[in-house]
Amino acid sequence: MATTLAGAGPRLWAPARQRPFQLLWLGQSLSLLGDGFSVVAFSWITLELTGSTLALGYVLAFQAVPRALLTLVGGSLGDSWSTRTLMVVSSWTRAGLMAGVGLAGLHGQLTVWMLCAAAAAFGAVDAFFQPARVSILPSVVDEDLLTPANALLGTGARTAAVVGPAVGGVVIAVTQAPIAFLVDAVCFALCGWCVASIRTRPRAAPARAGAAKEHTSLGARIREGVTYTFRDPRLRTIVALDTAVNFCYAGPFTVGFATLADQVLRGGPATLGVLNGSLAGGAILGTLAGGALGGRPRVGLLVAALAGWLGAGMAVLGLVHSTAAVVATVLAMGFAIGFQGVFGLSWIQRNIPQDVLSRVVSVDMVLGYAAAPLSLIVCGALARIDTFTLFAVVAAILAGTGLAVLGSRAVREMR
Repeated sequence: MATTLAGAGPRLWAPARQRPFQLLWLGQSLSLLGDGFSVVAFSWITLELTGSTLALGYVLAFQAVPRALLTLVGGSLGDSWSTRTLMVVSSWTRAGLMAGVGLAGLHGQLTVWMLCAAAAAFGAVDAFFQPARVSILPSVVDEDLLTPANALLGTGARTAAVVGPAVGGVVIAVTQAPIAFLVDAVCFALCGWCVASIRTRPRAAPARAGAAKEHTSLGARIREGVTYTFRDPRLRTIVALDTAVNFCYAGPFTVGFATLADQVLRGGPATLGVLNGSLAGGAILGTLAGGALGGRPRVGLLVAALAGWLGAGMAVLGLVHSTAAVVATVLAMGFAIGFQGVFGLSWIQRNIPQDVLSRVVSVDMVLGYAAAPLSLIVCGALARIDTFTLFAVVAAILAGTGLAVLGSRAVREMR
């Protein structure tokens, strides 16, 4: 144990000593920082132009729907084209879009429909970046460094998700909304430059029978990726858990947190901020702990443990009325999400052939995109009853998911 702990630090930071990984980490972090900027910038400038929350809903929907619809296409292209090229083109295209919106805003030429068009184009292009940023890692670092590499990338992503909107808000507060789009454009342009500078390993020849068909249609390639994902019981389990966690994340950690802070803890916006900060902080700590631990634990058991842990946490949130107890529970839940996520993602990258990896990742992402709005609607309805009902239903879903995972021997033995 002492030896394991002594090697934890060097093991976690081993990928950071490699130039290709440094560029990938910086590029992904800049892209995700830009995503955070874009949400705040689109939201604020829409409200400035129209004063209508309905118009804001249209703009955000125009961004989200193309991203969800085209992610499977992006995943399919990532398995036949260069993932690095997809990331570079997506980054530089988003930089051009954001620069165009920013300049139009500075000249007073923006309309709400121009914002909708720009948001739709942004979402569509982003759909090609997201699967590629996950599937590129095996071509950047050695297999034994996937776990710490995912931990460092995950830490950068979670930090950017917190910092991006905050910095975007500050930029808008001290200047004006169009300037935030220009800063956003710089982030995406630098991301493209970083990724373009990465030297990736040549892609291995397809090892699966029939995988090297040259003139397969796009639709056939998408169907092949979906079939491959759901034919393997281990992949089905990981995807099902990710979907369940997304469902039990989006609603409970937005609608649930807001209702808890306002109606139960009576703390207002400050308490809501503490809850969100605790979740993010716990996830970052869990991600770093998973990367430092390394090794190849039984991922199936970790998957079941995560579902059970989150289910227990949801039950506690529905029962306790102490701010300190709720914060501690949320921190522990975030830690579990970050810890398991490192090993689950590394297992996928290690065990899925590269010629289908991006499609598998895109299937997982699309199901998560679908689960989130459904969760918001369901949790919004449950919150009208009371917070206990909301968190109890979510706890039951997670408990059922954990038991289903344990019922499969193939899943229990995953490493």
